[in-house]
Amino acid sequence: MPPRSEDPRRDATGSRRDSSRGGRDDVPRSGEPRIGGISDARAYTPRGRTIREGGGATRTGAGGGAQQRRTPRSGRSGDPFRPALQVLDGGQAGTTRTGRRETAAAPERGRAGAARAGRREAGAGGRAGAVRSVSARPVREPFDDDEPAPSRRSPGPRRPAARRPSRKPRRPPKLADPRRRLRLGTLLVLALFTTIGIRLVILQTLTPPAFADGGLDKRVVSVELPAPRGAIYDRTGAPLAHSVEARYVYADPTLIEEKERLTTAKQLSPLLGVPASELADRMKRRTLPGTTTQSQFVYLARGVDIDKAKQIMALDLAGIGVHRDERREVGDLAANLLGFVSPDMVGLEGLEAKYDDLLEGQPGKKTYEVGQGDLAAPIPGGYSETTEAKPGGSLELTVDRDLQFRFQRIMSAKMAQARDGVGAAVAIEIPSGEVLAQASYPGYDAAAPGKVNSPADRADAATSFVVDPGSIHKAITYGAALQEGVITPDTTFPVANTITRGGVLFEDTHPANGRQMSIPGMLAFSSNVGTIEIAERLGRDRLIDYQKRFGLGRATGEGMPGEAAGRLLPADEWSESSYGSVPIGHSVDATPLQMAAAYAAIANDGTYVQPHLIKNVIDPDGKRTPAATPVTRPVLSPQNAAALRRMLEAVTTVDGPDGQATGLAAAVPGYRVAGKTGTGLRYVDGKKQTGEVHSFIGMAPADKPRYVVAVFVWSPGGEAAGVSAPAFREMMGFTLAHYRVPPSATDRSPKFEVFPH
Repeated sequence: MPPRSEDPRRDATGSRRDSSRGGRDDVPRSGEPRIGGISDARAYTPRGRTIREGGGATRTGAGGGAQQRRTPRSGRSGDPFRPALQVLDGGQAGTTRTGRRETAAAPERGRAGAARAGRREAGAGGRAGAVRSVSARPVREPFDDDEPAPSRRSPGPRRPAARRPSRKPRRPPKLADPRRRLRLGTLLVLALFTTIGIRLVILQTLTPPAFADGGLDKRVVSVELPAPRGAIYDRTGAPLAHSVEARYVYADPTLIEEKERLTTAKQLSPLLGVPASELADRMKRRTLPGTTTQSQFVYLARGVDIDKAKQIMALDLAGIGVHRDERREVGDLAANLLGFVSPDMVGLEGLEAKYDDLLEGQPGKKTYEVGQGDLAAPIPGGYSETTEAKPGGSLELTVDRDLQFRFQRIMSAKMAQARDGVGAAVAIEIPSGEVLAQASYPGYDAAAPGKVNSPADRADAATSFVVDPGSIHKAITYGAALQEGVITPDTTFPVANTITRGGVLFEDTHPANGRQMSIPGMLAFSSNVGTIEIAERLGRDRLIDYQKRFGLGRATGEGMPGEAAGRLLPADEWSESSYGSVPIGHSVDATPLQMAAAYAAIANDGTYVQPHLIKNVIDPDGKRTPAATPVTRPVLSPQNAAALRRMLEAVTTVDGPDGQATGLAAAVPGYRVAGKTGTGLRYVDGKKQTGEVHSFIGMAPADKPRYVVAVFVWSPGGEAAGVSAPAFREMMGFTLAHYRVPPSATDRSPKFEVFPH
């Protein structure tokens, strides 16, 4: 049995089995270059050489030539990755790692190595047995540049490849220089920033006005900064009128569907307190006057509470919105005195109107730059200009809210029986002349000024109610006579029942029947005849002079707008009847406040002090500035003023067999009270009105008065006849108790004799 070939690709005869060669012996022909197969690739050593090149095992053939012998072990020891490395090196046989091509001496080195291997094998004593000798073949690396690669498509006999001319090895491409690119990039960046810098310098220095405001008007938004209206406080600092933040509710009729209008109104009605029918009418679509444009805004309510406004917003009604508003917190307390404001916080009546410039705040303004579209928010660092809002100043009145409240309640209770009546009550502190209370009837709610029967119902009666004062004027006549020495406290003279002047008959309600009558008795029984006789002794001119000294004929300047000045009858207009009417308070026009100020002069030891309502002006920063010092002037001497007060006490004390004084109902238990009743007339636009004006003005304690209270009432039907004196008693009693004035010593009360013997 022939020995098995150690080459798995050869049979026993030494012929190479290669199906790809069509069974052809793999020995190259003479002069034909050998084409290597896969076994040659496996025969590469790790150093990149074949076994034949590296002196692998050989045997000596018959011809003595060196023959290559390959064994399975030697084939397996070859580098299996060498073909791949050759491909990476360019796919050319004999190419080294450095890219140089193997020289033509490589086959010779292979043959020499094979001979040396044969000699070593011969010396081994023929241990391997008979070996077929093969001729040495030239080594061919796959994909040699000098020979074409074997075609895998042709299984037939190979044809000798045409020998191509050798060419120089290709040089690798030259890489770009990174330093040049870096320098170029740096130059470009520097040029860019230089251009930008130059442009910025031009914009900032050479042409800033042209670009500073470019398009600014389209990005600027202005917002009004509200300034609250100042408050009005009483003398203790309690607020009588102040502003609070609120909301107004509005509608855009163009966004409200006609079929939804009534439904929307019904949802808003309970929250706004407005009938649904009225709201629905307001939400009707209307065209602006003089245009074809439909109105897109209408107020539904002003001064709405913030909580209610939130409920309205929660309804999410189409075309309904809310916005910041201001509401004046007021009520019926001193409403006729304070007045009211418009929904836009403009004073319309009362002190709110008189001092509107002081109370009104100056709204501020913030103008800033915003983004466009959905980014309509302030731009940080953008244009912004703010004018701070200036809150309004405040007023501190001389009024005591507790006293004011009580006076109004007493007046309302007493006047409830007087149909269509008018009433006024004033309290003045002695000696300051500060008005502590100034009540009017009827009153109203300043928060709803429209809910009155007539605009006259909102007037302050104390400064606008012009009347013939009647018998309360007699105190001025008697005071002038005392000061001029015409009479003394002890003067008496016979008084007739009637007297005629200028064809007009004047008579007394308490006939004296010609008896001697004292001055206190004349005041107690309100004798018209006795007063006219004293005025004739005084004279017309001196009487007019004292009327002016006591403050009649001109406005007091208390602080109320539209205060009536009253009227005195000039001397050249006096008729014969005037000598009888003027001394007893007729043919004279005066307000309740003017008469109260005149009695305050008597209470203040004969010194007239201008009545005033304003105590302090408060700046927005809290600084208080006292009001202007009131005007003062002497009218009577302290002695005569004291004598007159003592005589006026008879009006509230005389009660005997000769009759009762007219003012007993005004007496305040525990206190000495000096005062005078009056019955006068009311004229409106020069026309006498039906009904009489009843009044009482008094001071207490009479020996050293602290307060003066005046009460005036009128009703066309005469129902107010018995109101003034009882109302005074309650008001003065509350005032004395409120300020804790100790009671008078009753043992010092004077005793009066009306008809001395």
